[in-house]
Amino acid sequence: MSFVVIANLAVFAGLLFLLWKFSQSDMKLSRKVFMGLIAGVVFGFALQVLYGSGSETIAGTLEWTNMVANGYIRLLYMIIMPLILISMIAAVVRIDEVASLGKIGGMVVGVLVFTTMISSIVAIGVTDIFDLTAEGLVSGDREMARAAALEGRMGRVENLSVASMLVSFIPRNIFSDLTGARPLSIISVVIFAILFGVAALKAMKEHPEHEAAFMKAVDVMQSVIMSLVRMVMAFTPYGVMALMTRVVAGSSLADILALGKFIVASYLAIAIMFLIHGGLLSLTGFNPKKFFTAVFPVLTFAFTSRSSAACIPLNVEAQTQKLGVPKSIANIAASFGATIGQNGCAGIYPTMLAVMVAPTVGVAVDFQFLAMLVGIVTISSFGVAGVGGGATFAALIVLPAMGLPVEIVALLISIEPLIDMARTALNVNGSMTAGVITSRFVKVAEADSVEQPAE
Repeated sequence: MSFVVIANLAVFAGLLFLLWKFSQSDMKLSRKVFMGLIAGVVFGFALQVLYGSGSETIAGTLEWTNMVANGYIRLLYMIIMPLILISMIAAVVRIDEVASLGKIGGMVVGVLVFTTMISSIVAIGVTDIFDLTAEGLVSGDREMARAAALEGRMGRVENLSVASMLVSFIPRNIFSDLTGARPLSIISVVIFAILFGVAALKAMKEHPEHEAAFMKAVDVMQSVIMSLVRMVMAFTPYGVMALMTRVVAGSSLADILALGKFIVASYLAIAIMFLIHGGLLSLTGFNPKKFFTAVFPVLTFAFTSRSSAACIPLNVEAQTQKLGVPKSIANIAASFGATIGQNGCAGIYPTMLAVMVAPTVGVAVDFQFLAMLVGIVTISSFGVAGVGGGATFAALIVLPAMGLPVEIVALLISIEPLIDMARTALNVNGSMTAGVITSRFVKVAEADSVEQPAE
């Protein structure tokens, strides 16, 4: 390790120490997270200016700072499956009627799928306005390596029909899915937890003497899980700082400038969808300003972590404590939103790629093509993995289904992290929007009281 790398790490450690000092105060976690984000951006930019993109010094520094980033992400993944399993079971058993569960799940999925369809239409419009095309994209060494890696992933999805994809949601081995062995493991665990909860409701009606014991066991397990979640969340400012350092220091300014038009178009489409979310909330009588103020810390973490699944704990907390959403609805919306109807990854991204590629292979971008594209994007949005790479998974399903080549996915590798941050924030915002809208229309009788939104 060179002296320069050691000096860089000393500065990084100093910034972590300052964040820790602030954490000893009564400052809100959201402010601490924002400070970590700013510190990461400044430190990453300083590395870029001092050493240049792609330098060995930056690589050596990131090798060690990534210990904090990757360690934090692994802690989040550690709690995701237990949190989903216990929270979903608790949500189901607290609903008095199974019929209410169907209404909640149907409403949440309906909102997620509807907004994904809208996001696909928005992506078509923005791509047309910017006149984006796949012509002229240069394939360098990194792009060629990415293309080779995509061939392996194509083998897993090229024969995946809509029917087989829906069947794959059903867990064959719940213990395997609890390890996150498949991209669809999260939704499989959700399905198992719902079925387990429904079975528990029926069992308690058949054996009323077991109800008190079972409910107490669920409450104890949920208390332990939430305590563990709070422990992990305390590391969020440090994890966000390390993640932003990696994003900023590891990005190539030349690549960003070369594909700047696609980046601007992507962010515009994402911004439009945020406005549409706000409009839908306004139609239900919920103040959009109040909503975005409450969820800003969650969106900040989503932006830096690039993982919808990792945001589930913060997602549920924001819905229940700041937006007044019942726990049952919040858990279902956050869990479903991590795998179904992701507006950014499953809606905007594959749509833009398809519209860009089609003319280069002689496919006419007419009304029939666009209608089919929106339909395929909407259907394929079921089961997109809520982790980094979910957009690639969606593109590998949509593009072959439309008879289009997938090479463009590899050609955009240079700017993928930069766009994926905003896409993930939109995905998470969509799930919270679905939770709020559902809570406005579906009245739920729960065993526990509903937490009211903070003023």
